[in-house]
Amino acid sequence: MGLNLTQKILKAHLVEGQMIPGEEIGIRIDQTLTQDSTGTMAYLQFQAMGIDRVKTKRSVAYIDHNMLQQGFENADDHKYIQTVAHKHGIYFSRPGNGICHQVHLERFGVPGETLLGSDSHTPTGGGIGMIAIGAGGLDVAVAMGGGTYYITMPKVVNVKLTGSLKPFVTAKDIILEVLRRLTVKGGVGKVLEYTGDGIKNLSVPERATITNMGAELGATTSIFPSDEVTRAFLKAQKREDVWVELKPDEDAEYDEVIEINLSEIEPLTAAPHSPDNVKDVKELEGIKVDQVAIGSCTNSSYMDLMKVAKILKGRTVHPDVSLVIAPGSKQVLTMLAANGALADLIAAGARILESGCGPCIGMGQAPATNAVSLRTFNRNFKGRCGTVSAGVYLVSPETAAVSAITGKLTDPRTFEGNIAVEMPEEFMIDDNMIIPPAEDPSTVEVIQGPNIKPFPINTELKDEVPGKVLIKVEDNITTDHIMPSNAKLLPFRSNIPYLSEYCLTPCNPDFPKRAKENNGGFIVGGENYGQGSSREHAALAPLYLGVKAVLVKSFARIHKANLINSGILTLTFKNPEDYDKIQEFDELVIENAVEQVKSGNTVVVKNKTQNTEYEMSLDVSDRERQMLLLGGKINLIKHQNAAEGK
Repeated sequence: MGLNLTQKILKAHLVEGQMIPGEEIGIRIDQTLTQDSTGTMAYLQFQAMGIDRVKTKRSVAYIDHNMLQQGFENADDHKYIQTVAHKHGIYFSRPGNGICHQVHLERFGVPGETLLGSDSHTPTGGGIGMIAIGAGGLDVAVAMGGGTYYITMPKVVNVKLTGSLKPFVTAKDIILEVLRRLTVKGGVGKVLEYTGDGIKNLSVPERATITNMGAELGATTSIFPSDEVTRAFLKAQKREDVWVELKPDEDAEYDEVIEINLSEIEPLTAAPHSPDNVKDVKELEGIKVDQVAIGSCTNSSYMDLMKVAKILKGRTVHPDVSLVIAPGSKQVLTMLAANGALADLIAAGARILESGCGPCIGMGQAPATNAVSLRTFNRNFKGRCGTVSAGVYLVSPETAAVSAITGKLTDPRTFEGNIAVEMPEEFMIDDNMIIPPAEDPSTVEVIQGPNIKPFPINTELKDEVPGKVLIKVEDNITTDHIMPSNAKLLPFRSNIPYLSEYCLTPCNPDFPKRAKENNGGFIVGGENYGQGSSREHAALAPLYLGVKAVLVKSFARIHKANLINSGILTLTFKNPEDYDKIQEFDELVIENAVEQVKSGNTVVVKNKTQNTEYEMSLDVSDRERQMLLLGGKINLIKHQNAAEGK
């Protein structure tokens, strides 16, 4: 039996375990990336390990999230990340150089290597044949120190693409079609591996759009083969030397197969407030549009923005529409400026933002009250844009550009003109905004500003775990709900005490107060709890507030791992009806907690208020079980080092 591509790369990096779906495996990580929203915490954790130099092939620190410097906080974080990177062997991508995933694809990604990033959209690297996985900052810190990264061996789904896209139908529409079929929970525990004749006509930027937004499926990652298309892209980036052909064996087997005929796909949009609320554009055509935002790590490539420029050239943005465009990297912006496309965008009335994440994470450009915003981004969770009452529709750059002209959601196929763009034979290469690590680390002083506070560390699990239900929330709660990430709060990503005051406030403004008044307690949630961003702040803030366990119907992968890393019990209802019965302020207790966690995968939670009990699943590996007993990953590392006499 042959191997699929996912299995081949995982096998080449396997350190522990067997590649049986559902079993825990440990893999070696070749590359890491961080961004400034999660990076400060990751480097504080790396420093806490006492390791002088990263042990990866390549680690890169990006500044792309906290770009609005309204006070000293963001600038302080940037200076800390720059100096700690310079000292410990990490490349530093300066503010303005671009979005981490776009730049990493251009300048650092290597087919066949593993990439771990403290950002949920790290799977973008799958567009050039990497196993690229998003994770919490602590997992990335451990990987930088040479530690093994552990995941549950995923199922591998073959997404077989046939046919070819019609004009004005795009890679964004492909991934929206996948989301329509599978939903935001449909990729949990899976890798989506794209094959078929249909991939031959998809450029690397188009492939990267698809793998990037695979994160919205909850997938571990997504991947394309490394073929002649990949080679041409890397050659144009003057990095052909890292190319290697990678493809599944002819007789490769998959756990599932999904077939999509590209010729049958229509222009699509994800309507508010979920990436899987997918409709045909023509079904919603005519909705008045107030704002259009083009960019993000999903759709900010040179190819994307050249098509936008062709649509806008000689035309004017509708007077009722605010159009903002953020090129994904300095390379993209420079090339647009050099060939005149940037002038076309500006002349049409577009507002050009710096190369960064910006509006995608609520960092500026919040829409007006009750506004409709078309965005080429990957998430449209309620309030993520910075305006709770706004409705965000996710669309392709082509749909966005045409709609910006008409002032209403418009099927891009109504546009008359040719917008075909050829992949450049050579991209403009200038890495002067990437600072290599210091040759002599002893000459570097790490500068840590006053806003950077120590991260909380849990204690060993106690035999009795009591507490009240502090909050009960519904399905698909995101990390944006748990730990909001907006222009006001992003500057405090390195200050957990401050951030904790906003924990779960979108669900209930009184949550932090409740947690403090009751000395912590329990969170109860529905399906897919913790979907979205990889930010471990959504685990660290509850830890700081004394949350002892989270009881849900099911968890999103990264958030569950972050909770376990923090030593917070991750429990799922064996009987989903128990979720309906449990109420806020019910007094719960886990008796003989240490023995229960040690002995198996069932934990009994007693509800003293209702005089009943719930059987909960504790679905963890032996390694994770030890983490929960010791109070988290940092404590486990300290315990192991002590046992080894380090």
